[in-house]
Amino acid sequence: MAELITVARPYAEAVYSLATEQHATQQWSESLSWLAAMVKNPDLEAVITNPKHTAQELEALMLDVLGTRGNEDVKRFLAALIENSRLTLLPQIAEQFEVFKAQAEGVVDAVVETAFALNDAQKAELTDTLSKKYGKSVRIDVRDNPDLIGGVRVLVGDDVIDASVRGKLQAMAVSLKN
Repeated sequence: MAELITVARPYAEAVYSLATEQHATQQWSESLSWLAAMVKNPDLEAVITNPKHTAQELEALMLDVLGTRGNEDVKRFLAALIENSRLTLLPQIAEQFEVFKAQAEGVVDAVVETAFALNDAQKAELTDTLSKKYGKSVRIDVRDNPDLIGGVRVLVGDDVIDASVRGKLQAMAVSLKN
């Protein structure tokens, strides 16, 4: 997966730069999101990855799928992806575009894994704590993970905050072995 993101990042950077220049980040975001969802569709994915289809056929199909959701620059970008056999990278490009957009807006995304469901007050408190720690607005994505036994595990970019019972038990096991 890391390899796909590495290849997708320059495309996302270029598109984000263009979108910023045009003051159209939201429009690009919507177009890329739509295209990424379409590329993930198993039926469309089967057509895209089939070598029997020409670039012109793929371009006609994808422009039809895009409809009125994209401007001429989006269509040219789509054509460039098809020409370079990078159409399957659209989900990673869209994801990376959203990361650039969030950074520019001063927003950080955090994945919070919990052993038990959090109520709204706990989510708000956690969001506030993370916002203070990172000095930015934080959007949290809460996921249940009963394997943690208790507590939470927070992933913000490359940072991992492991305050779970499982994490503490693993740390204890490591220290006892040493």
